[in-house]
Amino acid sequence: MTTETQIIARLRRIATDPAARGLADDAALLDGLVITHDTIAEGVHFLPFDPPASVGWKLVAVNLSDVAAKGARPRAALLSMCIGDPDWDELFLDGVEAACESYGLSLIGGDTIALPAGAPRVLGMTAIGAAGERVPSRSGARPGDIVWVIGTLGDSACGLQQLQADAKSTGFLVEKYRRPVPLLADGQALAREASAMMDVSDGLLIDLERLCDASGCRAEIDLDALPLSRAFIAERGQDRRARLFAATGGDDYALLAALPEGIDPLALPLPSDSTIAAVGRLAKGRAIALHDADGPIELPERMGYEHRRD
Repeated sequence: MTTETQIIARLRRIATDPAARGLADDAALLDGLVITHDTIAEGVHFLPFDPPASVGWKLVAVNLSDVAAKGARPRAALLSMCIGDPDWDELFLDGVEAACESYGLSLIGGDTIALPAGAPRVLGMTAIGAAGERVPSRSGARPGDIVWVIGTLGDSACGLQQLQADAKSTGFLVEKYRRPVPLLADGQALAREASAMMDVSDGLLIDLERLCDASGCRAEIDLDALPLSRAFIAERGQDRRARLFAATGGDDYALLAALPEGIDPLALPLPSDSTIAAVGRLAKGRAIALHDADGPIELPERMGYEHRRD
């Protein structure tokens, strides 16, 4: 079995330029530019029957989520696209265009290829952001920092399950899965004070584990404090099982930030509709400890989503 973690470890032998930040971060930092690349694949990141425009939107949004996690401002993008069905391709590009216009992202180039008939679509984008005064990494967190989540957890994973059960499902949770919203303004505000920051793409627990590994810290997390939307609670409830689902589901595109204890993020210029919750704190040591009002919780076997090939 080959895992994403193993491949990244091997790539570190090649990515020796300081701009790569040791491949321990969401993005590279080169000459004042934040640079990131994300790929989405049919059957992995989107369903074959998802509307093409939503796929185009999602490709832009997931890249800009990494830009948001570095507190950067969208600047430009390169698009890698598989061409095939002309109608699908046109609608997909409508979604790309809508997202680029919404977030002030200029498309400046890329590549197009054609795959054999019947092959799953694979689409990629490189997003470039203009860095602010501070560009928080995953590795800057320190014991005593408070762990904050900006956004809600579990909505997208819940929407995916609805679509897997019924391809005609609609509603808030499905929309969260298909059209994530990068928290750019939140990221720019938090970058001024955050010791470390990243987006939550593969699941809170696995992404928090990566932050802890990079920073050499232990995280103590209160499962009861996780921010859940009303739609999620209506669908799944808010007991321990539901909260573990939310903590491991992935595709949230929330932000995960470590802030020094004396910093109140509510005093920062966050958007008025931001959802933000303190979910725990960092301490000396390693790994993650979970608890709720009923006591300690054993870590789940599946902490989140990790690409692997058997």
